[in-house]
Amino acid sequence: MATPSDLSKDATRDLSAALSRLLADVFALYLKTKNFHWHVSGPHFRDYHLLLDDQATELFAMTDPIAERVRKIGGNTIRSIGHIARVKRIADNDAEFVQPLDMLAELQEDNKTLTALMREVHGLCDEHRDIATASLLENWIDETEQRTWFLFETSRRGDPTGH
Repeated sequence: MATPSDLSKDATRDLSAALSRLLADVFALYLKTKNFHWHVSGPHFRDYHLLLDDQATELFAMTDPIAERVRKIGGNTIRSIGHIARVKRIADNDAEFVQPLDMLAELQEDNKTLTALMREVHGLCDEHRDIATASLLENWIDETEQRTWFLFETSRRGDPTGH
């Protein structure tokens, strides 16, 4: 039994697939951010630990609305960690130790990637006239750009050029 929607079957199929893949990426980035939060060390431990916890909370807050949006438009979404692993594009980091500034740099790049992926889905929303999903994405893009900015500023070493 399909959820009632005025979106076409093609729109439901395309948007559900794109949002499910995005959801996998958000879960992957959430877990990587928590991993770094748990394993950060060094003289800026407290600041980095709290920053990464805040960012992980923000990422996790995106997951339910993404999944529920897929269901609202009549689609199905990810069902397991294995499913996430098969479709995500955000790379894992299973290293036993990562320097704190390398953590911030990696998360900065991952958030930039997530922004680009959300912009792609937004383009698909425009194509299928899915204003509601586009609206959600616009807020998440802004949040992701802010995470990227915070990671950049936090990792600067006093050089105004960011090096």
